[in-house]
Amino acid sequence: MKLRLSLVLSASLPALIIAAQSVAHAQTVTNTANSASVPVNKKQPGKKRNAEAPSRKASVEAKSSETVIVLGAGQARETQTISRTAIQEYTPGTSPFKALSKLPGVMFTSSDPLGSYEWSQQIIIRGFDQSRLGFTFDGVPLGNLAYGNDNGLSIGRALQTENNGPATLTQGAGAVGVAASNDLGGALQFSSIDPSEKFGADVSGTIGSASTWRTFARINSGVLKGGGKFYVSYDHQDANKWKGDGVQRQDQANAKYVQPLGDNLKLTVFGDWSKRAENDYQDLSLSQIKTYGYNLDNITGNYALAKQIAYAYQNGTAFPKGIENQDTVYYNAGGLREDALGYGKLDFKINNRLTGYVTGYGHTNSGEGVWVTPYSATPAQLGGSPLSTRTTEYDIHRAGFIGSLTYKIANHSIEGGFWFENNNFNQARRFYPLALDGSPSSIHWYKNNAFATQWQSAFNTKTYQVHLGDTWKITPKLKVNYGFKSLIVDNTARAMNGNYLGMPVATAYPSGTLNASNGFLPQIGANYRFNRNHEIFVDYSRNMAAFDSAQTSGPFSTTVAGFQALQGKLKPEMSNTEELGYRYHTKTFQATVTGYYVEFENRLLSVTQGVGIQGNASVLSNVGGVISRGIDTAVNWQFAPNWSIFASYAFNNSFYQDNVMADSKVSAAIKGKNVVGMPRNLANVQLGYDDGQIWGNVLMQIQDRRYYTYTNDAYVPANDVFNLNLGYRFKSHNFWLRGLDTQINVSNLFNKRYVATVGSNGFINSDPSGTFQTLQAAAPRMVFFTIRKHFN
Repeated sequence: MKLRLSLVLSASLPALIIAAQSVAHAQTVTNTANSASVPVNKKQPGKKRNAEAPSRKASVEAKSSETVIVLGAGQARETQTISRTAIQEYTPGTSPFKALSKLPGVMFTSSDPLGSYEWSQQIIIRGFDQSRLGFTFDGVPLGNLAYGNDNGLSIGRALQTENNGPATLTQGAGAVGVAASNDLGGALQFSSIDPSEKFGADVSGTIGSASTWRTFARINSGVLKGGGKFYVSYDHQDANKWKGDGVQRQDQANAKYVQPLGDNLKLTVFGDWSKRAENDYQDLSLSQIKTYGYNLDNITGNYALAKQIAYAYQNGTAFPKGIENQDTVYYNAGGLREDALGYGKLDFKINNRLTGYVTGYGHTNSGEGVWVTPYSATPAQLGGSPLSTRTTEYDIHRAGFIGSLTYKIANHSIEGGFWFENNNFNQARRFYPLALDGSPSSIHWYKNNAFATQWQSAFNTKTYQVHLGDTWKITPKLKVNYGFKSLIVDNTARAMNGNYLGMPVATAYPSGTLNASNGFLPQIGANYRFNRNHEIFVDYSRNMAAFDSAQTSGPFSTTVAGFQALQGKLKPEMSNTEELGYRYHTKTFQATVTGYYVEFENRLLSVTQGVGIQGNASVLSNVGGVISRGIDTAVNWQFAPNWSIFASYAFNNSFYQDNVMADSKVSAAIKGKNVVGMPRNLANVQLGYDDGQIWGNVLMQIQDRRYYTYTNDAYVPANDVFNLNLGYRFKSHNFWLRGLDTQINVSNLFNKRYVATVGSNGFINSDPSGTFQTLQAAAPRMVFFTIRKHFN
């Protein structure tokens, strides 16, 4: 695969500026990598080394402060920022979504202990799944984070966990400048750390359950002669699956360079490369869990049994003992991804009133979703196995620009900007031959020898967004934010014929164009501070989601007939969000409560047809509206020296307003039913200790029942899970102990068996017998040990 890295001058997004201001307001240590100001690396004469180093007491206080979750003081919408330190307390390689999952209203699950297994990753906020949330990294759009992502990549493939800065969540809607065309239900903004001022090296190693091992190294240049500084880092991670046969492996490299160009200009360049291979866990049904238990998995490594199952299905004979049908277990499945991502950004300051930035970015991706299927045998002349390998192949080439100007006058801060992206995405479904007596590696990349192409399509998506907003400080106590964005997204699909052994096969998928546009998507909010401790806020926002350009999601994933039936009826999804909230904050105590009401218009409902491995076209319907009502609450209290407790609770009532209609008849009675995947109640309680050397925390997370059918006739029960993190930072002048720290992480402390992910193969209308395989079992208790060393 050719990897093209597009690097253009840029600067940070205003939304990240807002997050940074929020953190600064709450006196929390944060990363300044995304500030729109232009810092200049000037040496400060007269300061000695010992003066630069904080005292142990100050260090402890800073460390304690940094772990605090900032509850958005001063903001006119519900928002929280979680610090870099809080993210680093998890096992290296863990998805930052796990750290964010303790925030109110956030439901995140994965069937692996690190939350990095992408097939099972699921994040839902206030009833909106990840396809309807905005995600950015240093302001660069990450797309919709779907497994078969057609417009971005996961944060775990964009940034190594050791290079994570603070992450900010806005539950209701992102700021008007967020580079996302699908942020109906909120935005998550990730950031990277800047290179350090001093030369140094960081190395770490992790070992743990399921033969997990991970190594990481980073070198910081320190400030160079010309004022610039950079780091480069690399990691290798390898683990077996916690059940069954297979691996989860990733190699990744990051590099970042920051160069001041005079007093009013700063250049930042970032590059990322990652290559990930992961074998899948078996998708389960409720009846399978009842019959076989949670440890049922793919039979990778037992090719003979896989062939017996395929022969029995194809010949109509009895299945092997213990096998119910051809879908009970599969031989192998996996996900393969290789990405290169880069951005350049230029911050500039024209005068004391006018500042701005321009950003350019590029991203390429090559990927395969692999499934060994009994539904299609290998032709006799190519090997004759009763099995073949079915792939879904991905190829992304996207590039974009982001820019902004901020002008401050009197009590106003006026900001306007733009975002443009051009995305070319190719996708295909192919079948590759398998030999009768053996199969390739379970993470083999299949290239160039397919015997069949079921379908192939080329998509182009162009996104145009402009925005304008103002923050007006009317009085010292009252601040108002108001603004709007205009969004236009043009989608083009070109479906091409497939082939079988060189003979053309007509495609069943549509070609065509779609447009989603809205010239006025307003946001308005106000924050009133009664005094230094008490404040209230209120806000309203309207957002639109563009259509997906893919064969596996969105309007182009249905048949030609289905697409034609949608013509004239298809409208982009819209959301109207209203929030009213209260915050209380002192030096040691923060609390927030937010009530919200969301109207979700033109909800597109996708119904899976058949089992996932068949890859049938979905049925897509506009089911009208969804209403979400709820409350988010959170408390962060440092109740004694070195001790803290964080608690959050969220109640969400999201339900469909209309039934699914077909030929003027009700095909699925879902009116008044709960939205799939989202629990009504979520609760988190974390008790923490940190004295600067010894630190630790224990977290309890509770999820209510979750439905995986639109009619709510099938669900997984509630669960409660505990996680434990403990660490020790050595304080010594000894070379080997200075900068050394260790930690132990225990996930699922009490070995709870439960369903982690619902909807891994999509959702269906009804499953009264519990046979639909769309559930992922959670990992059992797993333990990891990490040791780190900083050299300077």
